[in-house]
Amino acid sequence: MATVAEASALSFYIHIPYCVKRCGYCDFNTYTPSELKVESSLTEISHSYIDLIIEEIAMARANSTATTVPTIFFGGGTPSLMEPSDLARVIDAIGQRFSRDSDCEITMEANPDTLTLDRLRGYFEAGINRLSIGMQSAVPHVLHVLDRTHNPANIEIAVGWAREVGFKEISLDLIYGTPGESIEDWQASIDAALALDISHISAYALIVEDGTKLAAQVRRADVIIPDDDETADKYIIADDRFRSQGFEWYEISNWAKPGSECRHNVAYWKGANWWGIGPGAHSHIDGRRWWNVKHPTAYRDRIQAKLAPMQGQESLTEPEIAREEIMLSLRLPGALSLARFSGEQRRALEDFLGQGHLEQSAWDAGMLTLTQSGRLIADRIVRELVV
Repeated sequence: MATVAEASALSFYIHIPYCVKRCGYCDFNTYTPSELKVESSLTEISHSYIDLIIEEIAMARANSTATTVPTIFFGGGTPSLMEPSDLARVIDAIGQRFSRDSDCEITMEANPDTLTLDRLRGYFEAGINRLSIGMQSAVPHVLHVLDRTHNPANIEIAVGWAREVGFKEISLDLIYGTPGESIEDWQASIDAALALDISHISAYALIVEDGTKLAAQVRRADVIIPDDDETADKYIIADDRFRSQGFEWYEISNWAKPGSECRHNVAYWKGANWWGIGPGAHSHIDGRRWWNVKHPTAYRDRIQAKLAPMQGQESLTEPEIAREEIMLSLRLPGALSLARFSGEQRRALEDFLGQGHLEQSAWDAGMLTLTQSGRLIADRIVRELVV
């Protein structure tokens, strides 16, 4: 692996590629023990996998001139299947090789059914200070379509436990647009989430990915995807309810109480540098991107052979970097200056402004911010700016 360009701050994404069961809509790089044909216990898998992760962190140190780590994010998969002591080893390994910021944000995604009071206490004592719980829905028949197996009642229990052990930053993830989900179902999920003591909430429209169980069900017409108008209505309902409860949108699909924005994800959207650790993980340093081999066995073999697990890489050109900045920054309020756009682009933006898709106050201040209706057509606005 070539030495990367100098970057003083480097975030880490740690991929945990294991799940007890694959959800029908999921196309993430995850594997169940049966798919991997392993008979080891999850505790044994946790120990051995974390050994590999620490080896790649050492490779990152040897190939990076970064000095500080502002954020660490354990994603998956199901990171909450890993032993708290093993995630502590990862955090310590990063801290031994880099200087973690004093307020380093350390997030772990979690399935509520994997959490206990003792495990949450262990994660918190390990240094994890932000919890992102996969709620998806509060309605059993919606969870069934998504192939989610968790008990909706465990969301409230997990949030209560997390507060009890000391977590101040707790996020819930919701999905809308599931086949068979009514407007009333969606409102029930929103109300259930907002009734809990959380600081952040994400709401994503369901995307049917090729190769998933759900995609096959859609092709057979076993389930029907809601139309775009209904999906847009659900976004509006969510945005209105979240903001009425003190959550402000800071990215198209994310809302937070003041000061509780996910700094790790904001770093992605602002084009900061991060190193992805684990099978299938992606990295970005100063316009250079690379990605690791996807299968855990191939990843293990390369790490044990003292070889970089990278499968491929690309270097973005200046025009590509500029286009990507527009696509990502437009998702954030006030992240793009109007001064960067050409006359032709400004004229296109003026049309959107006149149609009410851009905030007039931000425009008057020389910045670009989408209104609620603008967020619904963000992809269309991007196409007008980058073509």
